[in-house]
Amino acid sequence: MKLIRCQVLSISIYSLEMHMGFITHPTSMANQEILPASTTSPPLLNDPSVLSSWSHRLWVAIGCTMVLISLAKSMVAAAHSHIWLGPMLAGCVGYILADLFSGFYHWGIDNYGDASTPFFGPQIKGFQGHHKEPLALTKHQFANNLHELARATTFIVLPVNILCNNPIVHGFVSVWLGCLMFSQQFHVWAHCPKNKLPPLVVALQDAGVLLSRTQHAAHHRPPYNKNYCIVSGVWNKFMDDNKVFEALERFLSFQFGIQPRSWNESSF
Repeated sequence: MKLIRCQVLSISIYSLEMHMGFITHPTSMANQEILPASTTSPPLLNDPSVLSSWSHRLWVAIGCTMVLISLAKSMVAAAHSHIWLGPMLAGCVGYILADLFSGFYHWGIDNYGDASTPFFGPQIKGFQGHHKEPLALTKHQFANNLHELARATTFIVLPVNILCNNPIVHGFVSVWLGCLMFSQQFHVWAHCPKNKLPPLVVALQDAGVLLSRTQHAAHHRPPYNKNYCIVSGVWNKFMDDNKVFEALERFLSFQFGIQPRSWNESSF
C-alpha cells in the first residue's frame, strides 16, 4: 500500500513539474532556438543531466512521504496528549536549525573536495560549477534537483518513524529535514525573477521565511564566501559578521594544511 502511495505521489510530482514549467513538451522544444553551449550560461533544454527520471521522482515521493508521516505522528501524538506547545516549538527550532545546517553544508561542498569525492562528489561538482553558471540551476527539473536530498532524508527519517512516537522529536525531525530536503528548491527560487515565481513563494521570500533573490545575490560575488545559508537566510548576517566560516577555514588550514576554494577565486 505504501509503495502504491509513493507511485501515486511520484506521478503527482511529474504533473507538478509539467504545471510549473519544469517539463517542456517535445514539440515546443523543437521550435525553440538552442544556442551553442559556449554562448549561453544555462544548459540545453534537452540535456539529460537536467531532466527528472522516474527514479528521481520516486525518491522525492518517498522522501516527502517519510516527512509527512513524521509530521502526522507528531500531530496525532500531540492531539492524544493535549500538549501542542512542545511539538510546535520543536518545529520552529527545526526550521531555524535547518537554515544553519544548510549554511555549513553549502560552505563545505563549495570549498572542499571535488567531483571524485566519495558520495558527495556529484553535489560538490554541481555547487562549485554553479558559481560559473548560476542560472544553470534554474533549468533543472524539480525532482532532478531534489532526489539526492530526498534519498538522504528517507534513510534518516525512516528509522525515526519506525522507532519513535514522541511528538516533540517528530515535530523537530519533520520540519528540520523537510526544510533541508527542499532547500535546493528554495535555492533555485532565489535565482528566479519574481515574475516567474508563484505569488505564495514571492510572499514568503518578502517575509523572510524563504531565502530571497536579493539576499542570495551577495553569495555570488567573488570570492563567494558569504551568505551560505539557503533555507531562509536568517543565519547569514550572524555567520558573516562573526566570521564563523572564516575561522573554520583558518583552523582547517592551520591544522591540516587544507585551503578552501574561496581563498583562490580563480579555482571557481
